[in-house]
Amino acid sequence: MDGREAGGEPGRGGGAWGWFLAWLAVGACAGTGVAALLSVGVVLLPPAAVAAGLLLRKGPGNAVAGLSAGLAVPLFYLAHLNRDGPGNVCRTTADGQSCTDEYAPVPFLAGGVVLLCAGLLIFIVLRRGSGRTR
Repeated sequence: MDGREAGGEPGRGGGAWGWFLAWLAVGACAGTGVAALLSVGVVLLPPAAVAAGLLLRKGPGNAVAGLSAGLAVPLFYLAHLNRDGPGNVCRTTADGQSCTDEYAPVPFLAGGVVLLCAGLLIFIVLRRGSGRTR
């Protein structure tokens, strides 16, 4: 097994976390692109696909778990946007009052936590498993 499969230079674990964070960024870009497909999503999906292709060729295979962790980012953002929900939420502005319907933030938050924890757990388990096979 070469140093690339183990996640970086021999004796150093920091490289593996860098690959994980790169996949997390790809997952965040792809998840945001899908969530905002009717607006900026069309612009975000091609760079995410190109980055995923590059990471698949260059990076260690176990770091792909960062993709699921990255998919949590848009869910956390949706939970933040709906933090005052559920229901009709009104805000006072300089021009008067603006009211919007908001969803409950808890399902978005729970989904984000599950995806983030699953990605981290899978990466750690795969990383420890690849360390034993040396």
